[in-house]
Amino acid sequence: MTGEPLEDDETTAQVHEFKRAIESIVLVAHDPVPPELLAQLIEQPTASIERWCDELAADYRSDGRGFELARVAGGYRYQTAADLTPYVERFLLHDQRARLSGPALETLAIVAYKQPISRAQVAAIRGVDPDGVMRTLQARGYIDEVARDTGPGQAILYGTTATFLERLGLDSVDDLPPIAEFIPGADVVEALEVGLRVTPVIEVGTPRLDADLPDPELPDADLSDNGTGS
Repeated sequence: MTGEPLEDDETTAQVHEFKRAIESIVLVAHDPVPPELLAQLIEQPTASIERWCDELAADYRSDGRGFELARVAGGYRYQTAADLTPYVERFLLHDQRARLSGPALETLAIVAYKQPISRAQVAAIRGVDPDGVMRTLQARGYIDEVARDTGPGQAILYGTTATFLERLGLDSVDDLPPIAEFIPGADVVEALEVGLRVTPVIEVGTPRLDADLPDPELPDADLSDNGTGS
């Protein structure tokens, strides 16, 4: 139900509220929002919704905003202003370069689940020197020094940061999925081990080491001359 048209004595404040409602709905939507749906949600006529959207779009253009309200695929959505495309492309390219590599993600996962943990402990788990990767993670703000080991040498212990939680959308490290979910079952491990076993292959023309030995699957050859010697 779309409701009744606004009366002439409807206040400007009410229209302003409806426009704000349109903005909030379109802002959180993943796909363009049809005006008919907006009309149902706001309980106002579709014609009014379309008029208010046109007015909002005009206001953004007159204010020189970096975004616009566009009519796309039968609905409304927010998108960046066309003349600002070079800046948006630069941001997107920077974001691609900022993606963590496989070794960095592996190291970050180790720190997240085993924290507080030292570099030496990370190296023992990964089997490689993690210094470079850990410096990268610390520079990005994902890990930081959190304590000192009480043992000999008092090694620096590392843990994840608030930035790490923010990027993953977590409230605390306790919200990380249980690590058991990522460990394959015994049957999968056994299948992998069988698949990784190397079966020796004898190339054609390669002399066998046991070539001079009798074949156990064949009867012993009669090497006598059956009394026909010369």
